[in-house]
This record gives sequence, structure tokens and C-alpha cells, in this order.
Amino acid sequence: MQLLHTMLRVGDLQRSIDFYTKVVGMELLRTTERPEQKYSLAFVAFGGGNKSGQSELELTYNHGVSEYDLGSAYGHIALGVDDVAATCERIRAAGGKVTREPGPVKGGKTIIAFVEDPDGYKIELIETATREI
Repeated sequence: MQLLHTMLRVGDLQRSIDFYTKVVGMELLRTTERPEQKYSLAFVAFGGGNKSGQSELELTYNHGVSEYDLGSAYGHIALGVDDVAATCERIRAAGGKVTREPGPVKGGKTIIAFVEDPDGYKIELIETATREI
């Protein structure tokens, strides 16, 4: 088995595409419009997505819905990066929101930080060289 994608419902599809491509650095792989079913999709990923063995994010816009209650069950998406501090600075400079500054995870040595997308979804940045597996 392979993890293919994670779906996030978003309130503004273009705003989310811009965040994940321009701020986070993913590429837009494809979009799908389903006007009769009243939804639109955009798939974003690193390194070509599923074609190269990478998981994808499916951004789903349900027409007419501009925000969602994220509830208490959702945690976060995790992204491995070479340098958490530099990634946070790049994200901040591109207009992104850093919600937890870089530093070691509580009780460990792995360097992490958290950022938030425009819909409030949390994204953990993990410095891969410090990751405790």
C-alpha cells in the first residue's frame, strides 16, 4: 500500500493553491472542476507527487462554503525540511504565519516548528537531520 493523498476542505481554492505553491513550495499538479456537483479540486505536492512516490494534498473547495469548523480531531500535516529556521523565515517572508518558532520538541532533540495555512490547518516542519525515528 501507499499513502496517495490527504484531502483538506478549503474556503478559497486560489488562496490555498497560492499558499501551498508560493509559500510552502509545492507544485500544482492538476485541477478538476465539477460545477454540476458544486466542487473544485486542486492537487499539490513536492517532487511530482504520486508519479515519483510522493504523497499529495487534495485541496477541495465546495462551492459557496468559505470556512469550516476544524473540530478537535484534526492534528497537523508534517513536512520534512533541511533547515527549519530558514524554512520559517522563507514562509514568513512570503506572508505565511509561523505559530511555533523553531526549536527542539519537548523532551527530545528533533527540531520542529509549526506554521498555519490560510484555513487554519497546522503544518509541522521537521528538520530531517535531527529527526528521531
